[in-house]
Order: sequence, then structure tokens, then C-alpha cells
Amino acid sequence: MMQKEFLAQLKQLIHVDDRITEASQCWSYGYDNSRLHALPEAVIFARNHQQIVKLVKLCRKYRVAVISRGAGTGTTGATVPSNGGIILSFEHMNKILEIDPANRLISAEPGVTNQQIQEAAKLHGFFWAPDPTSSKVCTIGGNLAYNSAGPRAVKYGTTRDNVLQLTLVTGKGDTLHTGVKTTKGVVGYDLTRLLIGSEGTLGIITQATLKLLPIAADKRTLQISYDSIHSAAQAVSSIMAQPVTPCALEFIDKNAIEMIREYSSAQLPRNAGAMLMVEIDGSKKALVEGLESIISAAKNNGCLEIKQAQSEQEIKALWDTRKALSPALRKIAPKKINEDVVVPVSRIPELIDGLDTLSQKYGIPIVNFGHAGNGNIHVNLLTDPEDAQLLIKATDCLEEVFQLVLDLEGTLSGEHGIGLVKKEYVSKELDEVSLNYMKAIKQQFDPDNILNPGKSFPD
Repeated sequence: MMQKEFLAQLKQLIHVDDRITEASQCWSYGYDNSRLHALPEAVIFARNHQQIVKLVKLCRKYRVAVISRGAGTGTTGATVPSNGGIILSFEHMNKILEIDPANRLISAEPGVTNQQIQEAAKLHGFFWAPDPTSSKVCTIGGNLAYNSAGPRAVKYGTTRDNVLQLTLVTGKGDTLHTGVKTTKGVVGYDLTRLLIGSEGTLGIITQATLKLLPIAADKRTLQISYDSIHSAAQAVSSIMAQPVTPCALEFIDKNAIEMIREYSSAQLPRNAGAMLMVEIDGSKKALVEGLESIISAAKNNGCLEIKQAQSEQEIKALWDTRKALSPALRKIAPKKINEDVVVPVSRIPELIDGLDTLSQKYGIPIVNFGHAGNGNIHVNLLTDPEDAQLLIKATDCLEEVFQLVLDLEGTLSGEHGIGLVKKEYVSKELDEVSLNYMKAIKQQFDPDNILNPGKSFPD
């Protein structure tokens, strides 16, 4: 519980309109999209950098936890205040501070949404590469915290590859500036990349300078159906070996196809065992040759059908097929377990075969889809965590899923992060030496462990 003396000083520091201490009002800030929940002891609405510096120093003095929160779209419980403390909300720090088309960059506060960044950049003919599924509502602070990237990462890189500078407050209350405005720079350690993906455990980001890219003149979109996952995976390897790199290469397995067919009006081949969504962008001239090479690479003995969109409306119709999957999953299993593992592209068939074996072993339906171009597959266990017996089975199944991924030389998370949900599995992937170095870094940035404690590492 917070000390009275701390609360008294908190009220002096933070204006009454920017703080909540009533439990009933704090309740809704204690969750994220993982559906985990814990009640924060207070909610503070950040306004500026210096206010956060003072808040962190106060919290450090009284050992009060500070958990940064954007829009709560994360799926791993990283913004759930599991150790109590303060939720620091950035919904009011939502300003775009600078757009510099000449140097292809944009600077913004962490509460700006991904969509707002895209809209502002588009006015100047640019875009920011990260495009998570939740881009309409997720904030760039959250994108940075999780290194969330989305489909375009296959061509344009992850969030780490598209951030130039950060301003943040460490757990000591220090102000730290990282990175440079230029695309090259090797002076000192690369703290910018270290901080991206750290889930608010090392510092509280108050400003970010993002790298912009020019919008391509045109694009082509394909929907390709295959008789099996092996045929689709073979096509993925062939497509990724072409000179033109797709800006999106999405994968959907047989179970996902059946679900889309049942819950949408999409027309898909009855015997499809897998489907790819492929999009390429560039100049009109380059796309002619690029499209030919992609189609040639996609065609193999298992290819059933290739649909090419001929208009913006048809592009939307093809992507609507893919987007129909998430609503369908929510209808069938609203409390499903959703993991985003990554394996080498060539080993996707082994992963899907292994997941099918585990599905049969535990009697739990597993639906798989994701970003095939970089091996990032979203594995959905359709279960009900409120059923005690089923939860035990699902937990055992999930442990085997993670072991399968590691056996295939993969990693346990591509862009959803660790948070609370995966932290006890981290030691399966990282050895003791690595974990000790990471904990030492945490100690340097946050010696009193007040920044999002209890996340990212095993207890």
C-alpha cells in the first residue's frame, strides 16, 4: 500500500485533473489485451517530460512501481500492474512535434497512435514501416515497448530498424537521449535498439524520432491457395529468393481457412491446405517484372489458385479475407491463448506439422497464421482458461509448443513481447550468462526496480 506521505507529495506534484486514486476509477487501467488484470493504486496522466522526471524521483524515494501504458492493446500482460503501484498513462502526451520531409523523419510523443503517424507522414508522401494489426488505436510508445512491426517488416524491417532517436527517463530519474538523426552513427553503444522491446523496464520514453520511407508509386496484391502447408512453405522460400522482396507475405493454415469460410462470405478453394497473401510495391515499371517473378516462384505442383487484385476494391476484398480471421477466432474462443513464435522460414512446415501433432495429442484445436516472410507465426490455442482441467492441458500443450519452436532454432516471441504471460519460459531460450548480463543492465538503468517490475524475466 502507498504511504500517506507519498500520496500527499503525489497530490502536490500532479494536478487533480491528471491523477486518479479511487479504486473504482483506477480499475479500467489495470488490464491489457491479455485479459489479465490487477488493480493499480493510482493512475497518472503524463503531460510532459519534466513532470515524469519528478514523478520517477518521487516513486524511487518511496519504492513505488511505475508502469507505462499506451492504449492497452498488448497481449502479454506487460502493462498489468501485477506488483501494484502507479499506471502512467500517455493518452495526453499525444502530439506530433516535428515533421522533416527533407531528412525523412518525424518526431512525436509516445501517446500518438500509429495511424496518426501514418496520416501525418502520408501528407508529405511518406510512411512509417511498422504497421501492427491494431495500428488504428495502438500508440507508438507501445510499438516501441514491444518492437511491434506487423506484415511490412519482411521488407522494411522491425520497429528497431525504423527509430532514430529516443528521449527517456530512467529508473534513477535521469534524462537520457539516445541515437542520432542521421541513418548512420556508431558513436557509443546503440542504446536506442536496446530500449526498443524492453517493455518499459529500463526507461520511460517521452519522445521518439522515427525514420520515414517514401510511399511506393504502386502495388500488386495476390491471394494464392495451395493443397498443403508444405507446398505453401516451398513457395515462401522461392518467393523470398526473388530479387523483389514482398512488402507483405502472410500465411494462413488449413484450420484458419475453414474458419474464414465459415464466418465470412469469402470464396476459397474447398481443398486448400494453406493460403498466402502476397503484396509487392514499387514503381509501375518495376512491378511488371516483379509480379512475373513472384507468380513464377509461387507456382509449384501444390498451387491450386492465384487471384490477383485488379483494383483498390479487389485489394480490399482480398485483405478482408485475411482480416475475417480474428473476428472469427474471437467468436469461437474469446479467451484463446495467442502466441507469436518465430522459426526459420524453411522450417515452417515442421512447425505446423508439430503443432498439428500437439493439437491431436491434447485435443485442443490450434489455428495458425502470420508473417510467413520472416517465419513469424501466430499460434492460437482455442481453449477456455476458466475450465480448470482444460487449462492444465493447455498449459502443458503450450510448454511443448515452445519446446518445439526452440528445437527448430526459433524464438518464443516475434513482436508480442514477454510481459507476464511468457516470462517463466524465457529461461528455456536464454542461458544463465545471458540472463545475468540482462539483469545487470536492468540494475544500471533502474537500480530500485520501480520500472514495470515483475515483467520480462523469470521470477
